[in-house]
Amino acid sequence: RRSLGPSAAEVAKAKKKAKKAKKAKKRALASLSFGGGEEEDEGEDEEGGAPKKKLKNPNVDTAFLPDAQREAEAAATRERLKKEWVETQQKMKEEKLEVTYSYWDGSGHRRSIQISKGTSIGKFLEAVRVNISSDFHELRTASSDGLLYIKEDLIIPHQYTFYDLIASKARGKSGPLFHFDVHDDVRLTNASRVEKDE
Repeated sequence: RRSLGPSAAEVAKAKKKAKKAKKAKKRALASLSFGGGEEEDEGEDEEGGAPKKKLKNPNVDTAFLPDAQREAEAAATRERLKKEWVETQQKMKEEKLEVTYSYWDGSGHRRSIQISKGTSIGKFLEAVRVNISSDFHELRTASSDGLLYIKEDLIIPHQYTFYDLIASKARGKSGPLFHFDVHDDVRLTNASRVEKDE
């Protein structure tokens, strides 16, 4: 008896060939590149049978990827800028400032003292106490903790420095506490809506 159709072995061979062709087509689609032919296709070497490596495109922007060298440079730059900022702040704190104060014991006794901007209010009050204790005997035994620094309408705590108050542009009810800008000539403009800090 002869069969008119292909044998079972031939059918199995044809199915295997179709499967291989389908896999090869999928592999070709997976290695499809839009690089303009610069990249090598993924395939097998003729000699070794090992897959070829894909080449990296040097034109792609990789700034978003982690980079140890770039991070080290950024850290060094941040550290340098931080050091410059601290030095600048230290120079500003060492600048001299003349503060006019009034010791009040029922009547005002106006004096002035020169301090650095980095001086705390507590140290300022101690310097004032030492400065005027020869004229006021009750201050000889007092400590600076018993004195208050009142600027306009505010009692300033002892832990703040003059630099803190100047840098933060601290304000009282009637305007800035410390204002070192050039003042407008009051005689030229007399607007009631404009805030004056004098």
